[in-house]
Amino acid sequence: MWVENGDKDRVRDAADIVRVVGEVVALKPKGREYVGLCPFHDDHKPSMGVVPSKGIFHCFVCGSGGDVFSFVQKFHKMDFREALEFLAEKFGVVLTPRKWADGNTAIQGEDDDRLSRGDLVALNTGAAHFFRTVLSHPEHGKAARDVIERRGISREMVEQFLIGASPDRWDGLVLKARHEGWNERGLLELGLLKNRDSGGTYDALRNRLIFPIQDQTGRVIAFGGRKINEEDEPKYLNSPETRLFDKSKTLYGLNHASRTIQLEKTAIITEGYTDVIACHQGGFTNAVATLGTALTREHATVLRRLCDTIVLLFDGDEAGQRAADRAVEVFFAESIDVKICTLKAYTDAKDPDELLKREDGAEVFRKALAGATDLLDYRFARLRARLAGSGLSALAKGIDEEVARYADLGLRDVPPVRQALIVRRLAQLTGVDESAIRRSIPAGRSARVVTRDESLTETQLDRAAAVKTALDTMKQAGLSLSWHLLGCILCDGILWLALKEDVRDLVAPSAYPHPLLRELAQVVADVALHGETPDLQGVLASAEDESIKAVAVGLHERVSKETGGDAKVLHAHWRECVKRGEMGMVGKSGGEMTLAERIELKRKQHATHGGDMTVLPKPSRG
Repeated sequence: MWVENGDKDRVRDAADIVRVVGEVVALKPKGREYVGLCPFHDDHKPSMGVVPSKGIFHCFVCGSGGDVFSFVQKFHKMDFREALEFLAEKFGVVLTPRKWADGNTAIQGEDDDRLSRGDLVALNTGAAHFFRTVLSHPEHGKAARDVIERRGISREMVEQFLIGASPDRWDGLVLKARHEGWNERGLLELGLLKNRDSGGTYDALRNRLIFPIQDQTGRVIAFGGRKINEEDEPKYLNSPETRLFDKSKTLYGLNHASRTIQLEKTAIITEGYTDVIACHQGGFTNAVATLGTALTREHATVLRRLCDTIVLLFDGDEAGQRAADRAVEVFFAESIDVKICTLKAYTDAKDPDELLKREDGAEVFRKALAGATDLLDYRFARLRARLAGSGLSALAKGIDEEVARYADLGLRDVPPVRQALIVRRLAQLTGVDESAIRRSIPAGRSARVVTRDESLTETQLDRAAAVKTALDTMKQAGLSLSWHLLGCILCDGILWLALKEDVRDLVAPSAYPHPLLRELAQVVADVALHGETPDLQGVLASAEDESIKAVAVGLHERVSKETGGDAKVLHAHWRECVKRGEMGMVGKSGGEMTLAERIELKRKQHATHGGDMTVLPKPSRG
């Protein structure tokens, strides 16, 4: 992979890390920093800080950290080149033309190597362009355009959501792929082509209105196809799950809705593509939809990083009530408010798509959203309706079972303040004393289950564990002198030049027992060797390994915090550490000193640092 060094610097300088992180995590200002829920572990208290002046992010719980490239690569699962191109396009930086193509070569022809995620994205992008071309074709796109017109989808929405069409033939995409030299093995992996029993391949999506499914960055990761001819079945076809597409984590339209969701602190979840598009066309641009699956905890996690409230749109029929019951299981223990909205009480329209095409549809829809019922209220209204006319015994049993269900769903694991509010609300709804409800909650708090990211390789998992070990060591009270010195250099790279040659071994790679610290020390030395400043920015610009970046940020933040971000304090701390290091190195050759010299050395050490030489010098404020 070839990247012009100047490109990295120009993109890094142009990229606003607060904006990049803030598109997927709701950030709140805190002094000169911003804080938010860390997306790299099951975070329920804001533990991730973003420091715009340094261009870094750092989680003080799981240790994730780095620069804007690190965040994009880790969160969006991009390689460095993809992250560079993504940020360059977002912030208007023109990249130096590549000397050779490294993104498209692998998608052309048949090679033995497994296609990268970037290659698969490139194939999806090409397919999406093909479907859009078909939609605009005078003949092949006419039937699809008629469907769009009948459904009242505006031209702006067609453009925004990249809507396309597949031709009424089994080899439309097959012929396009062969003409362009696309790798058919990749198209098979993506589910766009299927193998024939008799040999060869055919289009998986034939004669359908095509809805590209995008991730939060706007990359096309999958497709949905709605039938054009009424006799075709099924009504909808979706791409299978792939390395790019995980239905349990993906929300349709989130790339368009996330900004409004953050501004309004509310997300609307609908039941399909056309409902989302109708909502956005009608001005309700915080709407998203699940993709052929029920709501999951992963969906809840994505949304609670962005907002405080979720409004679930369900039909008032039995299927809608079952969906609401599933929503309880997903959202109950999450730190987010959930409301149920059913249109039945406000209109005879069956869904937002139908309602918002009416003259007063937007006003009615707004009223329905405002009248949405809290999830617990909704559940107990159903419970009361089901037990209406029953005796006290049946009512008490029903309430006991309902409260026990909430305990099973994680009521005991909910943070104390939220748990108290839920218990109070349950007491109000049931007429049961709060103390009685508390007694029904099992004692003790069970640990939350942390799921392993199956997309990570064993090597990546090993590196992640190594980062955690290094950062856990940093949290301990007594960092070694060499760790402190390296941290000081990361805070102010000029200090490297002040380190005398005869004591430079104090920050040499061999001074660190931890492998990641050895690698970090080597990067610092290499940056300095090339005549650049070996501070945190220099290391982040030079290091390619995200593990090294995370450790560098963690060590930088540890020393920066200890010295209060004050350059004078930092330099005083540095001088004390160097002095201690020099004394230690002289002490190692104590056999060559006279007894009087050794006594004098001990006297000076005691006068300067105290009697306990294992105690590191404290940062001086004077």
